Amino acid sequence: MYLNLIQLAESFGVSEKVVEDWIHDEGLPCVPDRGRLLFDRARVALWAAAHGLTARAGFLAPENGAFTSGLALAPMLRIGGIWRAVPASGVVEVLGRVIAKMSAIAQPVRALLAQRLRTKGGINWAPVGGGFALPHFSTRVTLGRDAGMVALLLLREALPLTEPPPDGRAVTRLFFFIPPSPRAHLDTLARLSRAVVDGPLRGLVERDAPDEEIFQTLAAADTPGGAEPRRGSQP
Repeated sequence: MYLNLIQLAESFGVSEKVVEDWIHDEGLPCVPDRGRLLFDRARVALWAAAHGLTARAGFLAPENGAFTSGLALAPMLRIGGIWRAVPASGVVEVLGRVIAKMSAIAQPVRALLAQRLRTKGGINWAPVGGGFALPHFSTRVTLGRDAGMVALLLLREALPLTEPPPDGRAVTRLFFFIPPSPRAHLDTLARLSRAVVDGPLRGLVERDAPDEEIFQTLAAADTPGGAEPRRGSQP
C-alpha cells in the first residue's frame, strides 16, 4: 500500500514540510512518481520504528498509539522559558542565554552547544507555516535523561530566512528545542509540529496568552490520549 505526502503528514500529525525534511535529513524512504512522492506503508512503518516515532492517526496509526519517547514537553518549556518581544537580530543571542541556563547539563557541554549555535548551518530553522518555525540543531546531540529543553520566542518582526516558509507567511514565532537524545528528536519535532500546525498551542501563542496558560495547555497535551484539541474544537 502506498501513501501520498498529504496522507503521510496527516498520519504523523505534522506538516508536509516536516515530512520533506525527514526525507532529506533522516532517510525517510519514498518513491518519486510523475512529479509526486509516494511512500510504501511497510517501509515507512519500519523507518518509524527505527527512529522511535509513532503515527498519531490515519493510515499508520496503531490501535493504541502512545508517545514513543515518554517526554513531557511542558517541563521542557518551563526550562527553556517563554521570551517575548525578541528582536529578529537578537534571536541567536537569546538562544545562547537559553542554553546557558540549562543547569542539568555540564558547563563544557553547554559551551559546545553555544559554539554549534553560532556555526554556519548549525541550526535548522524548520519553518512549518502559520508564522511558526521549529529551530533545532542540524546535528543530533545526547544530553541525558530529563535534560531536554524547549523555548518559545515571540519576535517583534519577521525572522529573515534563506528558505521561505511553506505558506509564504513571515516567521515571528519560534519553538527552539533540544531533546535529551537523538531517539527523542523526531518525536519532539512531530509533537511540536502538530501542536502549532493544528493543535492547542497555535491559538494561545497567536493571541499572546499568559505564560501559565501555555504551560497548562501543553501539560494537558503531554498526557497520552489526553487533550490535543484541533483548532475550533470546544474544551
